[in-house]
Amino acid sequence: MAEQALRASGVTQKFGAFTALEDVSFELEKGEVHCLAGENGCGKSTLIKVINGVNAPEPGAEISFGGGPAAARVLPQEAKKQGLHVIWQDLALFPDLTVAENISFDAFVSRPFGARKGAETRKTAEDVISRIGIKLDPDARLGDLSIAKRQIVAICRVLAADARIIFMDEPTASLTRKETQALLAIVRKLSSEGISIVFVSHRLAEVLDVCARVTILKDGKLVGTYPTEGMTQKRLSELMTGLELNEKQRPKKDFGDTVLDLRDLSRTGEYHDISFTLRTGEILGLTGLMGSGRTELALSLFGMTRPHRGEIRLNGRPVQFATIWRSRHTGFRRAGSARCVITGSTGSKPKSATQI
Repeated sequence: MAEQALRASGVTQKFGAFTALEDVSFELEKGEVHCLAGENGCGKSTLIKVINGVNAPEPGAEISFGGGPAAARVLPQEAKKQGLHVIWQDLALFPDLTVAENISFDAFVSRPFGARKGAETRKTAEDVISRIGIKLDPDARLGDLSIAKRQIVAICRVLAADARIIFMDEPTASLTRKETQALLAIVRKLSSEGISIVFVSHRLAEVLDVCARVTILKDGKLVGTYPTEGMTQKRLSELMTGLELNEKQRPKKDFGDTVLDLRDLSRTGEYHDISFTLRTGEILGLTGLMGSGRTELALSLFGMTRPHRGEIRLNGRPVQFATIWRSRHTGFRRAGSARCVITGSTGSKPKSATQI
């Protein structure tokens, strides 16, 4: 029988009248890579915060580590003492510090009034970098590293703090395929050393590749825990959404006239030579990795920044958006802080061919 690393049962979390979690249970075995899955807002982050002591659950919850006695609530200090660490999607690293200083950060915090020698900090970093078998300069400034290498630094930091249970929140969301495979290799190595890892990801192929089991939440409730062996992406999606997916290809739709036409649009340091067309009734997806220029392009289309080169044509006429209000006047709409939803308007004519 597998050794238990973590067990949580009867977890309910309320925020006023809103119930974020309702009677949720979660189990993790020693050395297991386990996926926590569900749509955005299903309660994954809330459950993590309860388990690592940030949130206090409602009465009736029980949380235990390594098969030990259960407690109604775990405090953050106790969770860390049990070797539980969370690597959030934003990584919470310090770009102006070196790799070694970031890795040894917990040691600085644990003895704030005691000087930690540079040689000691570097030795700690070298040992943990060697442990996971990667090449990384301990003296490099973190802000000069790629997102993939920063992710590795975050892993090294929790290993230096003697992590035995690691929650990884969307660790591959901003990585390329090659970088993702390198990260998954590290995850497998840590698992072979007996470290338990909870993998939170929307990339279902990776979930089925690296995880032994998957626990699915929906609307704050437990759908179930399933072995990944024999599981398909389609079935996993259906369990997460509660919808039966139809894989039949939709027939092509005839769209109307071109509403928006971008020609070699560029803004130095942000995006370069972007061209596409958008037609009436069409839904156009704009995607890419973090830092690829998606948001920067959307901000230019919304009038918040000005492109340095290229041309925007609206209903066949060249335009330049001098203000946000002017872009909205033409039918552009912005949703959220990181994406733009653009609605082409054929009923509103530009007032000027050179500036809107």
